[in-house]
Amino acid sequence: MTRPHPTVLTAIALALLLGACNANLSAPKAASPQASAKPATSSDADLLARGEYLVRITGCNDCHTAGYTEKAGDLPTSAWLLGSPLGYSGPWGTTYAANLRLRLADMDEAEWMTFSATLRTRPIMPDFALRAMQDDDRRAIYRFIRSLGTGGTKAPEYLPPGSAPPAPFFQLVLPPAPPANPPAGG
Repeated sequence: MTRPHPTVLTAIALALLLGACNANLSAPKAASPQASAKPATSSDADLLARGEYLVRITGCNDCHTAGYTEKAGDLPTSAWLLGSPLGYSGPWGTTYAANLRLRLADMDEAEWMTFSATLRTRPIMPDFALRAMQDDDRRAIYRFIRSLGTGGTKAPEYLPPGSAPPAPFFQLVLPPAPPANPPAGG
């Protein structure tokens, strides 16, 4: 049996990480983000459009919107970011993509800016990408998600290593470690 080239394995791992956004967050309070919303101004509209664009291109929907990948992104924004029952299982346990609309309903913008700048999660959420974003991009994402309103239900809870996840789940298996002393050869 031949093994894939290490570059292929790295590319696959990066694709999985960049296409994922699982924050494994705690239960939010039910709140309506639009209850105290002020009318959008031109700059607000630009910020919302930027947020929608960023959510679309950075892969947030790939994990946080059930069915998004299967439908090649052809889902209305009303179905976006409601979380997913699909688990991502690996050596860290099993994580689930949070319902971001519920999670952010419990956060004001200042809390989001601090939270998103310091976020550290379990795989497969690429938290490093969120932390690397400019403040205006993270603010745009927050405003867009809040503009969607609340909806859906809380995602399943994290399962620790050794706990068998219920279907559906995506099993991530690490390749074996290379030998400490590769054989000399020619």
